[in-house]
Amino acid sequence: MVEAVKRQRHGRGRWIAAGVVVLLVAFIWWRHSGHQNKPAGPAPQAVAVAKAVSGPMKVTLDELGTVTPVATVTILPQISGYITQIGYAEGQMVQKGQFLVQIDPRPYEIQLEQYQAALAKDEASLAQARSDLTRYEKLAAQDSISAQQVSDQTFLAAQDAAAVKADQANIDSAKLDIAYCHITSPVTGRVGLRLVDVGNYVTSGSSTGLAVVTTISPTTVIFSVAQQDLTQVLEQLGKGATLTASAYASDDVTKLETGTLHAVDNQVNTSTGMVKLRADFANTDGKLFPNQFVNVHLLVKTLKNATLVPSPAVQEGAPGSYVYLVQPNHTVKVQVVTTGPTDGVNTVITKGLKPGDEVVVDGVDRLTDGSKITIAGAGNSGKTGKTHRPKP
Repeated sequence: MVEAVKRQRHGRGRWIAAGVVVLLVAFIWWRHSGHQNKPAGPAPQAVAVAKAVSGPMKVTLDELGTVTPVATVTILPQISGYITQIGYAEGQMVQKGQFLVQIDPRPYEIQLEQYQAALAKDEASLAQARSDLTRYEKLAAQDSISAQQVSDQTFLAAQDAAAVKADQANIDSAKLDIAYCHITSPVTGRVGLRLVDVGNYVTSGSSTGLAVVTTISPTTVIFSVAQQDLTQVLEQLGKGATLTASAYASDDVTKLETGTLHAVDNQVNTSTGMVKLRADFANTDGKLFPNQFVNVHLLVKTLKNATLVPSPAVQEGAPGSYVYLVQPNHTVKVQVVTTGPTDGVNTVITKGLKPGDEVVVDGVDRLTDGSKITIAGAGNSGKTGKTHRPKP
């Protein structure tokens, strides 16, 4: 009896084990037979979008320039002599006509006196010669003297008159030398470091100079533009437009001064393909220092009603320039575009988009043509000029 029960339980256990094995095999077959749910496709990519808008775009040429003073004058001595006085301090701002250097004038004053004495002597001789000539002419009219004597006296009076003129020229020259002893600034500007000291002997052949004066206000900036950009500049100048030039510091962020384009050079540099331009700046605060390197932003013109998109939306690749255009079914399309000027923030699209089109501005790195997207901050997507970045 007991053995029969044991055999019955043992048979039931085998049937249970067999059933478990069958169920396990059926589950494995079901899992790999494709009856379960197929895996979902790639999750939509979260992106930020912005609308293309219609607005103005400034066409600006960004170039490197050098502050070039209107005048840099090296004052050279016109005469020789010892320096007796210096009337400026190094780095001082001086006005036109302000005293700078004094050269000892005494040798030239003595020479002036000699010339004045010679003039007085020759003037007396001339007066006597003219008096004699008048008397001789009267006697000649009475046939009391020969015509030859009158002619000789005429020539003598002419010689004395020439001597008087020569004396006067010497006097004027001596006065000019005395004026050269008192040296003044020919321009308004900043005088440089001192080049001579009191007691130095200078000569008219010196190339070192007595001082250097550089104009500060106004000043100019010389910069170069590529020859392909010159046409639009000349076109605007031909229309009589005044082009604005802004000077920025080396960081290209700090604005130093705003001026206007003054002149265009007459030829292109054949080795660089660049042409020089000069812009005028008032520089009343002296921020532009002579020979300083600056970044020049030349505003050529302003495009009206241009189609603008944020610059990050424009991609470069095999198709050329393109954007990811948002489709109504929450996918994107690779849209080839033709770009125009850019200001670093927005880019002009001349072909391929119209105002109101939505483009992806952030999250483009994993997109392809037809990718599904979700727009972060979709509630604000219609606001002009704002981009919507995905939440982290």
